[in-house]
Amino acid sequence: MRYKCLVLDHDDTLVNSTATIHFPCFCEFLKEVRPNAKAYTLEDYFRKNFDPGILPFFTEEVGLSPQELDYEFRFWQTYVKPRVPQAFSGMREILERHKRQGGILAVVSHSMKDAIVRDYRENGLPQPDVIYGWDLPPEQRKPAPWALEQIMAQFSLPASELLMVDDLKPGYDMARGRRRFRGGRLGIRRAGDRGVHAQKLRLLF
Repeated sequence: MRYKCLVLDHDDTLVNSTATIHFPCFCEFLKEVRPNAKAYTLEDYFRKNFDPGILPFFTEEVGLSPQELDYEFRFWQTYVKPRVPQAFSGMREILERHKRQGGILAVVSHSMKDAIVRDYRENGLPQPDVIYGWDLPPEQRKPAPWALEQIMAQFSLPASELLMVDDLKPGYDMARGRRRFRGGRLGIRRAGDRGVHAQKLRLLF
């Protein structure tokens, strides 16, 4: 085992959720609150999630007010609740092997903790040891390195024992905050093309 703690993003790193759930939800929401807005493609949505990130995209480009943001959050939660995304092929085997070897599994995501727990359960995956999701105060969410600091403290790990895997820029920026950490270099891997995460992860263990 090269890394004691695997720190995973959730959406489009572990599960195929943006194309099947989050983007359709966004389109339905936009029809209701901005019926004359630009028609975004799935690729547009992926790119906006990568940079500048979902909140700047919503506020600066789509132009949502604070009240509309609150409504979007409720709309999103209602849409997500009955819909379970499917884990990418091969992820179960990797996570089971990691846990079997005594590894720690952490999740740092912009999804809600309850949804993450459900997705792991419904996909038959080993439950994470710790989850940091959108439930956190804004200042503690990705890209802030707060969650990584907590993981290192809770499990008494140096930065060199963590591998962060994420498909989006906020996760990369969070991991780049490793300069604040003592104890070594934090491993960073971008998940890359959607759907090939398991194949790439196998090369790291």
